[in-house]
Amino acid sequence: MSDGTGAGPGARARSRLTVLSGPSGVGKSSVLAELRRRDPDLHFSVSVTTRKPRPGEVDGVHYHFVDLAEFGKMVDNGKLLEHAEFAGNRYGTPREPVEAALAAGRPSLLEIELQGARQVRAAMPEARLVMLAPPSWEDLVERLTGRGTEDPAVVARRLEIAREELAAEPEFDEVVVNADVRSAATRLLDLVVGPPPVAR
Repeated sequence: MSDGTGAGPGARARSRLTVLSGPSGVGKSSVLAELRRRDPDLHFSVSVTTRKPRPGEVDGVHYHFVDLAEFGKMVDNGKLLEHAEFAGNRYGTPREPVEAALAAGRPSLLEIELQGARQVRAAMPEARLVMLAPPSWEDLVERLTGRGTEDPAVVARRLEIAREELAAEPEFDEVVVNADVRSAATRLLDLVVGPPPVAR
């Protein structure tokens, strides 16, 4: 895996769960899109959410869109590996696809919020937690305010949440700085298919 574009058979034999978290605006979607392009065989978990689809989002591809009642049933029946509320909506990770991928020896990647990452750490201590961070706080502020299309109160709340998320960095096994999407994707792919983290 010296070229950062894939993994050899030895690495592929390892089954590991990697959890990626990071503040809004840090570029998680762009980095994950690059990862999918480089290694289509990785298992990318599709979250369940109660929020409405945004333009261009496809049910079952970007998210599984459900109502509050269905989400509640999934929680009650233990079908979610983790679940959390964010910005007034509920999100969760279906347990069965992740467990099936790991049982088949496929590295699995979850992109979830801090609350969910903490739940996964408690449930699966062997999971590797990775934070995607901005090059600087000023850079993140620019990314979130530069759009100029959202209510200032919403942006302020996102910045408040982002500060809390970045303060949790010591809880993570690794930090990947997203100064460049391709470089960040290379580093993340190394972590997803590389050796397991050192036990704490």
